[in-house]
Amino acid sequence: MTHDEIIEGLRKLDTPTITNVVATYPNNPLCLGLYNPWTENWYTDTSIRCIYPGRGATVGYAATCVWGLPDPNYVNRRSLLDVLEAIEAMKKPTILVMQQKWPDQLKPRAGLAGEVMVTCMKAVGCVGMVSDGPSRDIDAIRQLDFQLLLGGVTAGHGEMAIQSIDVPVSVGGMDVAPGDLIHMDENGAVKFPAEHAQLVLENAHKFLEAEHKQLEHLRKARSVSDIMAAFTTYK
Repeated sequence: MTHDEIIEGLRKLDTPTITNVVATYPNNPLCLGLYNPWTENWYTDTSIRCIYPGRGATVGYAATCVWGLPDPNYVNRRSLLDVLEAIEAMKKPTILVMQQKWPDQLKPRAGLAGEVMVTCMKAVGCVGMVSDGPSRDIDAIRQLDFQLLLGGVTAGHGEMAIQSIDVPVSVGGMDVAPGDLIHMDENGAVKFPAEHAQLVLENAHKFLEAEHKQLEHLRKARSVSDIMAAFTTYK
């Protein structure tokens, strides 16, 4: 199976199905058990929401950066161009995972990535962004076929600076390293090491096949014993 076939296959699946085979059900033989499902930060929590639900899944390799306030004790030599170079250098397609480090009173007000920034990101192969803070221009970005999973939406921001690029980040309860594969849809996002992509895809199809058979029986169930039979046969 080629790289493009794997990515396209993953795009056709929903994110909860991906989590099912990455770590959610460690006792299921189709689950890879890549993380302890409760103790490791491998998928996003309720602080992150999908801005364009209904588009299906977005899949890409993680480029990472951290933004925050300018620091008078730190001479910031990084710019948006450096972030774009990191995206350009990453395997395609790419998703930017951007951690926002603001004082608590400012974080809900920092509408960081707007139409101009997203247009630049898309030009270098980025198909989506996950961020634990807000962004803006969502009406304009809607036309760009670019997915956003954000902490919220707001109209403006003040002076800001890049703190680091290509570093491990934590966004919405999910810890991400550069190069991790990100799968995201309106349910949230999940990460896993890219070397497992083909096995994740194959096991997800097997998981769905068993689940569909179980659901067929459950839809016909008329008693608790019927439900138990469906769970016993297709587990």
